[in-house]
This record gives sequence, structure tokens and C-alpha cells, in this order.
Amino acid sequence: MKNNMNNGKMSRRAFLKRCGAAILGAGMLTGGYAWFWEPRQLDVIRLTYRFPRLPAAFDGMTIAQFSDLHIGFHTHEKDIDQLCERIANASPDLILFTGDAVDSGTDAMPAYLPQLASMQAKLGKFAILGNHDYLVHPDRVSELLDAVGFKVLRNEHSLVKYQGETIAIVGLEDEIMGDPDPEQSLAGVPPELFTLLMMHEPDYADIAAAYPFDMQLSGHSHGGQVRFPLLGAVLTPPGARRYIMGAYAVGKRSMPLYVNRGIGETHLPIRFLCRPELTIITLRTGP
Repeated sequence: MKNNMNNGKMSRRAFLKRCGAAILGAGMLTGGYAWFWEPRQLDVIRLTYRFPRLPAAFDGMTIAQFSDLHIGFHTHEKDIDQLCERIANASPDLILFTGDAVDSGTDAMPAYLPQLASMQAKLGKFAILGNHDYLVHPDRVSELLDAVGFKVLRNEHSLVKYQGETIAIVGLEDEIMGDPDPEQSLAGVPPELFTLLMMHEPDYADIAAAYPFDMQLSGHSHGGQVRFPLLGAVLTPPGARRYIMGAYAVGKRSMPLYVNRGIGETHLPIRFLCRPELTIITLRTGP
């Protein structure tokens, strides 16, 4: 009689085994997705911003922004190939790279120079350095980026001219490892000139909003790299605790800030619900 009552029922031991197997299987699937799949799935985000003081000649200008390559840390050549292809398809007017070309050394970077050199934009391509670049060898990283056509801005600006009108691109040193100086970078820039700021750490926007920057573009956060529904980013680095990913309006004048999720990874070679990102921004004249 006892055997009949237990017939068809699962013992406690069998139940625990099945639960354990299910948890292990889910962990393996999630781990495989986060390690092998999602880091290879480049997300192209397209945005449009309007600015009253953007010169008419630059109305419709497109910017390709990418960040945080972290070359040398589980970098895959196909990932950079994919980035180059998507940039070429977008035919941007400007390319802006917002820092962290390398992760913990520069030895791997020369192999990727042909791909970086292939990135083209008719109004130029500009870069800043991130905290990892400063930690490793900022002058060497600057030298390599310069060799493939990126103008590296370190507390300085560059004037971009088109059809008789001008805008300014400003690049600051890294906040964590460098010494950002917005006043030095703006020296010689007319206060009425439309000015884009490149700053690696997004939280610096709270300081930048007090200066005549029309928009700040940042990276550094990787969007948290690992995110969970409802909880969001599990962990973000110093300098990206307030502004983590996407679009923000900062300060009393609501300065636009956009935080790119980056291309590579650091510390852990995984991404979860936080795909790598190329941002294509169109600028328009008007309110």
C-alpha cells in the first residue's frame, strides 16, 4: 500500500537533483550567452538632437561615436571589423572616440591600426584618452591613434569648418588619471560658437554643465556591462555612478549628455543585457 501511494511521486532527493540541474543548466546557458554571444552583438543606436545655435551649414551633420575598445582584453578582430563596417555604412561626417583604446598594455594595439585607419569621416575623426590609456602609456596611445588619423585632444580643442561656418570639438583629459581643464581647453573658442565636449567619465557632466558646452559625449561605464531587469547595472566604475548609459539632461540649462555603452569589456569578459554600442547622432538646427 505504501509503495502504491509513492508511485508516480518524486522523492525529495530527486526533486533537489532536478532543481540543481536546472539551475546549473540555466547558469551555463546564461554564462555562454554573456560570454560568447552578447559581446559580439553590436547595437547601433540612432538619435537626433536639435540645437538653436548650431550653424545652418552643419544642419543634418552625423556623428559616429564609439568608446572603450579595451584592446588587449579578450579583443576579437571580428568585433572591430563589425564596428568598422557599421561606421562605413553610416557615412558619418565626424567620428568621435571617447577613450580607453587599450586595457592593460599597448602591445596588442598595433595589430588593429589598419582597422582604425579604415574609419573615414569627411570632417575628421577625433579621440580622447580614457583612464586605462593614462594608466598604461598615454603618450604611446596618443601616438598610435594619431598615426591612423585620429586627432587626440588633451585639454584642447579643434575647430571644424564647413561651408564658411565653424563649430568646436573639445577634448578633456581623463578625470580619474589625468587633470581635466575646461578653461584651458576653451581658450580661444568664441563663447557663441557651438561646442561639443568629449569627456571619458560621464559624471563629469555635473561640472561641464557650468561651461558653454552644447553637449557632452562620454563612455567609461560600459552601461554597467552586466544588467538585470528592474535592478539595472550591477556595478559601475567611479566616474559613472550617476550617469550610466543613454541620454540625460544635466544642470540648470539641461545640457545634453550621451553615454555610450562601449565596444569591449574589462575585468570580466562578459556582457549581459548590455550589448556593445555604436551611436549615430544627427545634429539639427532649431529649438
